[in-house]
Amino acid sequence: MQLSLGNPPGLVFFLYLCIARFVFLLVESGINWGLEEILNINVSPWEVITLTRNKVEICGVDTAKLPVLTNAEMRELFTALQTQNEWAAREKLVNGNLRLVLSVIQRFNNRGEFVDDLFQVGCIGLMKAIDNFDLSQNVKFSTYAVPMIIGEIRRYLRDNNPIRVSRSLRDIAYKALQVRDSLTNKNSREPTIFEISEALNVPKEDVVFALDAIQDPVSLFEPIYHDGGDPIYVMDQISDDKNKDVSWIEEIALREAMHKLNEREKMILSMRFFEGKTQMEVADEIGISQAQVSRLEKSAIQQMQKHVKT
Repeated sequence: MQLSLGNPPGLVFFLYLCIARFVFLLVESGINWGLEEILNINVSPWEVITLTRNKVEICGVDTAKLPVLTNAEMRELFTALQTQNEWAAREKLVNGNLRLVLSVIQRFNNRGEFVDDLFQVGCIGLMKAIDNFDLSQNVKFSTYAVPMIIGEIRRYLRDNNPIRVSRSLRDIAYKALQVRDSLTNKNSREPTIFEISEALNVPKEDVVFALDAIQDPVSLFEPIYHDGGDPIYVMDQISDDKNKDVSWIEEIALREAMHKLNEREKMILSMRFFEGKTQMEVADEIGISQAQVSRLEKSAIQQMQKHVKT
């Protein structure tokens, strides 16, 4: 990352980064506890490693030994910082609110990033919140700081994502996720792509493309469904021209078994395995959610297996 120190915003960010690294080193130095003491919970080291999936040095911050500031102490420190620019007060505010950073980074522990990197970026967000907090507003500092910490981490993840996605595409994707949650709560069911695109007033193709673009890469052999039988892998859900090239004997056997299904199940299997469409494409055409397509497809396949065996 290159920063132009001649640019004031770039200089400010550089200073924040340096201070965050300094805070991290201060917290990390002199600490030599076991992993169970680190998190102050009775878990094995392997459970801690599984929890973070990455480096666990950042867990050297023992939350039990971090200072706890009362509302009166917070107000006093903010007053000293904002009126007298006391750096000692700023340091106490940072140390007294590190729990907020530690809490937030747990939300991102599956993103493939080193935890200490997220901690440092979170500290930048915390320091920005401390510098911009307005005492005159009747708002708790944690209420103000947490969104800023989350925003700082999200910007870091966005700018350091190896797969570059345009800002406009990400905006559509995040709005689509918000609309999906809103419609799910309102209608007690998962909305279709058409309903989401209609609410956003954007083409449904753009919604599908945007949602696909923000997904993390996964292995083709990642199991996505397992109900006591053979698991369904990601590759099973991918459109493939080979699905169209079944032999005529296999096709006759399949069509005979499909006569035992209802019309919706027939349509889903026909579109999936004879036309080679993805579950998302099938869901869009039928007007149901992708999760419903997956359930109906699995149920139909199980019925056909029973018919073939008998």
